[in-house]
Amino acid sequence: MVSRESNGVCAIIAARNAAQTIGRAVASALVQPEVVEVVVVDDGSDDDTGSAALGADDGTGRLNVLRLDTNRGPAFARNHAIANSAAPLIAILDADDFFLRGRFAPLLATDDWDLVADNIVFIDAAIATDGREFQVRPFEPNPRYLDFAAFIEGNISRRGHQRGEIGFLKPVMRRAFLQRHGIRYREELRLGEDYELYARALANGARYRVIQDCGYAAVVRPDSLSGQHRTIDLKRLYEADRLILKMPGLSAEAIAALRRHERQTRDRFELRDFLDAKARAGLGGAALHALLRPAAWPAIIGGVAGDKVEALRRRGPGVANSGPQGLRYLMADDGAQK
Repeated sequence: MVSRESNGVCAIIAARNAAQTIGRAVASALVQPEVVEVVVVDDGSDDDTGSAALGADDGTGRLNVLRLDTNRGPAFARNHAIANSAAPLIAILDADDFFLRGRFAPLLATDDWDLVADNIVFIDAAIATDGREFQVRPFEPNPRYLDFAAFIEGNISRRGHQRGEIGFLKPVMRRAFLQRHGIRYREELRLGEDYELYARALANGARYRVIQDCGYAAVVRPDSLSGQHRTIDLKRLYEADRLILKMPGLSAEAIAALRRHERQTRDRFELRDFLDAKARAGLGGAALHALLRPAAWPAIIGGVAGDKVEALRRRGPGVANSGPQGLRYLMADDGAQK
């Protein structure tokens, strides 16, 4: 076992109503020789998530399952896990997802980083749960570093293109760096909490190394909690961007990128807020709501029009974005080994 004093990894899993998948997630962490701790936080589940997590224990004493009596959200749960663990490296694992065997050796091959991430393979839930074998494509490592501006730009979506997904990366993080800069998850966020923490780390000078090896499997489920958010969650996310904008030392390029992300998130909020008003009070009520918010008109008009164009585009011939096994990779395939 890797010692806690060197490159020991703590795998942190925040879980709510994940009894069907938590066992696979825990097992995928415990099988990694670099993992010295697995901390599961049962975030006020209504099912047997905690028992299912304990059922995957391998008897090595590395698993710790904590329970919250009420649901506090993933940011609070992760902070709780971090506070109740000690390994020098922290790896976040979503309760639906799992680590691929041998994930950490390529990530920990060098120590010139504060955050280090690898590629993600997106797998349909049907493939992940019915026992079908799948083969992840081998990739050249192609190491590179993300700076603040590149990271923010990688989280900005553009219509007609694959949504910005760099914030979905699940880097291993050095506990010492987070502690030195007082970085914790913002507990008011239930959307974009990972993105926001990584952005603040980069704003504080983090070296964010990315390799193209694939070691993390993200299971795509239509009912995933991560795919559900409230209108207020968008508001809190753009407000978090505004707080980062107040941090000293940001370059002009970084500020411009962050303002674009803030504006896009704010526009999404304004559109959702308008649609909420329409659902509550009908078209007349929504029109009155919009009249009282003239600054929101461009976001509302552009958003409604854009949604209609997108709906028409989706009715046309589909464009495949996955490989022959129904797998898709977050980072482009141009680094795949031949």
